[in-house]
Amino acid sequence: MTQCSIEMAQIDDDRIPLLFQTKKDEIEERREVDHVIEIKETNPLGSRTKKFVNQIFEMFKDLDNSSIKSSTIFRVNVWLSESNPDAYRPKMVSIGPYHKRHPLVGPMEKYKLLYLRRFLQRKGGLDMESCINQLEKLKEKALKCYDNIEDLDIREFCHMLLLDGCFVVEFIRERCEMCPEGEEEIININPGYILQDLLLLENQLPFFVLNHLHHITKQDNELPFAILANNSFTFLVDLPKMTDASFRKTECNAVNIKHLLHLAHIFSCHGNPMKLNSKDCKTRNKVMPNATELSEAGVRFVKVRDMSSLFDIKFENGLMTIPCFQVEEGTETILRNLIAYEQQSFDVQQKYFSDFATFMDYLIDSEKDVNLLRQNGIIENWMGDDKQVASLFNKIAYGVGVHSNFYYNEECIKAVEHCKKPWNRMKANLRHNYFNSPWAGASTVAAIILLLLTATQTVLSFISVIR
Repeated sequence: MTQCSIEMAQIDDDRIPLLFQTKKDEIEERREVDHVIEIKETNPLGSRTKKFVNQIFEMFKDLDNSSIKSSTIFRVNVWLSESNPDAYRPKMVSIGPYHKRHPLVGPMEKYKLLYLRRFLQRKGGLDMESCINQLEKLKEKALKCYDNIEDLDIREFCHMLLLDGCFVVEFIRERCEMCPEGEEEIININPGYILQDLLLLENQLPFFVLNHLHHITKQDNELPFAILANNSFTFLVDLPKMTDASFRKTECNAVNIKHLLHLAHIFSCHGNPMKLNSKDCKTRNKVMPNATELSEAGVRFVKVRDMSSLFDIKFENGLMTIPCFQVEEGTETILRNLIAYEQQSFDVQQKYFSDFATFMDYLIDSEKDVNLLRQNGIIENWMGDDKQVASLFNKIAYGVGVHSNFYYNEECIKAVEHCKKPWNRMKANLRHNYFNSPWAGASTVAAIILLLLTATQTVLSFISVIR
């Protein structure tokens, strides 16, 4: 190695610690830079997240329980509508925003215009613009009655309230013969079809809108709109005819009524007591025997003679009393919508129609059960086929929630306990097999007497032989 090389090596050896120190400083510096870069890259993400969270809270700012509770006209949930979605859709006339563009109800729009014209002609100086201006004051309250219609134009919404509201008011006036003498009916079809559409849950206007429109053109001798509406639906739903005096006794007023379906529900259930079941509610979960099985266990079915309510079903000492009711073409639709209203309303405590449908589903499993109830005068089958009636009650309770305060809890418990007793079934078998007709009963009694006489003769003969 030359002298120059040795000197260079020495110089390199002397610089080695310095080089390592420099490298170390560079590494530390890079780490600091990387850390700064990491912070700079993280901060924008954090700010975006914070902004997103603020947006979420902003969306929920106006969403509270009061806004949810204000909804009174619902879309029927899937659990209830799945078995028969057509039962909740209008067939003739659309009322409100949910089915406004349904093709089936298009032809009725021209009739709505005719009813609107007749409504405006009832009072001098009344025109569309003044009516819409009055409805503008009610629009915010009316909008809160519906679910998810934010995309609807406000002006269009007010036009709809006027057009549909005038149709409902004038049609019900027509049904109650409150039109001036000589005024002809506008629609010459079966009014039952339209009245049935007016009782659909998704096909409603807020009652305060209808009441307001009625009040604008109300005559001095005209009854309140709630009474007119009730009296229009009496042949579709089991409702008593109302007078001004009887209406006041119900302690109901227009402020408390949400819509026409609610009105029908109020007057159908009026006078029925709330039931607070004291017995263990788990007993209700046991399936009550159907009508045929109950009959085989000795239960007798009798229709209520002086019916005060459809829901007045009692079971006592092997006797089940049930009010007589008709089953016809529109029965399923009306029952389903009353049930849907009960199931989706937070303020309905006793769910009478839901419990009635559930009880009838327990009682009816097949056409044999329908036939038994029909023969006892409980069901008046206007559909003609007992199998159809059985299918109706088997499907109508699908999706219905059975709550702890089940209205017929005690009746179900008593029926189950009755069927558990062997003696009841033995008596029923004896009655069915040997006393099911007068001739069979007479033959059975004669056979018993003959058997007793034969036995007596045998005993006497045996005693004489012994002597």
